[in-house]
Amino acid sequence: MAETQQRQTRMILLLGCTAAGKTGVAIELARRIDAEILGIDSMQVYRRMDIGTAKPTPDELAAAPHHMIDIAEPSEAFSVARFVEAADRAVADITSRGRQVLALAGTPLYLMGLMYGMFDGPSADETFRAALRRRAEQDGNATLHAELAKVDPDAAARIHPNDYKRIERALEVWHITGRPLSEQQQQWSSGILRYPAIVLGIRREKEDNSRRINARVRQMIQAGLVEEVRSLLAEPAGLGEQARQALGYAQIISHLSGTMSLDDAIEEIKIQTRRLAKHQRTWFRKFTMTQWIDVAADEPTGSTVDKLCDLLEKPTSRRP
Repeated sequence: MAETQQRQTRMILLLGCTAAGKTGVAIELARRIDAEILGIDSMQVYRRMDIGTAKPTPDELAAAPHHMIDIAEPSEAFSVARFVEAADRAVADITSRGRQVLALAGTPLYLMGLMYGMFDGPSADETFRAALRRRAEQDGNATLHAELAKVDPDAAARIHPNDYKRIERALEVWHITGRPLSEQQQQWSSGILRYPAIVLGIRREKEDNSRRINARVRQMIQAGLVEEVRSLLAEPAGLGEQARQALGYAQIISHLSGTMSLDDAIEEIKIQTRRLAKHQRTWFRKFTMTQWIDVAADEPTGSTVDKLCDLLEKPTSRRP
């Protein structure tokens, strides 16, 4: 999409931590404002990775048009650049039909890439990457993440400890350029959005959000997450390195390989998901223009959507 067209394309961006209830809210909001949903999630792009990614159900997908879901095979690597390119095409398609774009975030790095642009950086150093992979296999991702925290604490703060590919890239940029990746992503602090947007957010008390996370993990197990992972591993192409690192999948793979009990895997998924929510809250602060609403523990979805619609009707939200 051309830059001038991007600047004319005004979207609604809905922020919210994992398990905050964004999907249900987004579907109802999309229905009311005649919008189509643009998912900003690094793992929902993968086909057949449904339960562990909390992907919208078939009924939810039928209730409102969704984009950026099920567009890649689990065996493939999927980069931020590829996501932004595909998302730009989806936005162009939605707006060409006169529909409103409701972007639902999501994965912080993908969100930043879409809304602020990409940092190209130096070409890959395959020798360095091979050495890092050997270290990751021997010492674990946490060791590399701790190393990244020493040379680029800002990047480490926004990259999940299980996200090997982004840890690898940040360390690679430091290795090649001698400068932190975070310092070179200046466009992320420019305040200039690629798409003009009304930015809304839903948030819950941390204790409520943690309860919802724990309940959702239990529901995923009951819905067949273990069987889903086992089936994916049995596919001819298998799971690629990136998909294997996905939250929930990595822990179940450890269980299936015999290195972790199911109870321990479940508990680790809960812990890492709560850390992800904290990570998202940190990154969402970069969107200082966000109009937040607080959601009570027992609040019906319709009530939350009412509040969002009220915000959209305010004069400040209607400004171009």
